[in-house]
Amino acid sequence: MATVHQNSIEPAGATQIQTEQQVPELKLYSHSSLLYWWPVWLIGFVFAALTAMQGEKVSVGDHVLLVHPSKNLGVFYTVFFTLIIVLTNVTQRGLVSVVVIISILFFTVLFAWLGWWEYILALTPYVSIFMNLGFYLFFSAAIFIAWALAFFVFDRMTYWRIRPGQMTLEKVVGGGERSYDTRGLLFEKHQSDFFRHVILGLGSGDLRIMTSGANREEIYVPNVLFVHRKVAQIQRLIAIKPTDSEQVVAAGTPG
Repeated sequence: MATVHQNSIEPAGATQIQTEQQVPELKLYSHSSLLYWWPVWLIGFVFAALTAMQGEKVSVGDHVLLVHPSKNLGVFYTVFFTLIIVLTNVTQRGLVSVVVIISILFFTVLFAWLGWWEYILALTPYVSIFMNLGFYLFFSAAIFIAWALAFFVFDRMTYWRIRPGQMTLEKVVGGGERSYDTRGLLFEKHQSDFFRHVILGLGSGDLRIMTSGANREEIYVPNVLFVHRKVAQIQRLIAIKPTDSEQVVAAGTPG
């Protein structure tokens, strides 16, 4: 944090513009559950590369497909994709999340290493999990486009702008905003789901904001990236008096 000392007299208009530019602020975005789906398209592209390098040509009717000879890729991808769907929609608190994910992945990899999936799938002779190169590329690209649109576009249509003395809910489309006085605001961060918040979310979490005054409100902001750093920046911002914010250049990187 730094302060600006002005030794020269500037025009009133220039001073007002400079003051507005110097007001520190933080933009707080709440992301959708698609935030946690990045491993799905990432692993899909990795398996597409493995299929392109190690795959074998298989004729299906009049079409020639490139398929990886091992069933393990299809089994792992199916199990992992199902796991992402379940764990991003069902909250597992504390160590329960860690135990569930480690147990499922352990037995999936163990069965693949021992070759037991061949015998398990042999119980249903017409059910084998083989995915060709086209599936990996098309499905991973579709998930990536949906993830990118949600993360970079739709999730940023509504956000919280926090400045010294004021917290405002702003909407890019449709206009309108709602402001709150930061005096007496209470922020609580929650990272109850270890797998979703810490592993998939890379340090994300949920924020619970409680306002003060006659009309108290409880505001829930889910899926905030780097929640620990954001809360620290918010605490620094609300500690600044609005009259002192004109001299502050920056209080952290908005995000």
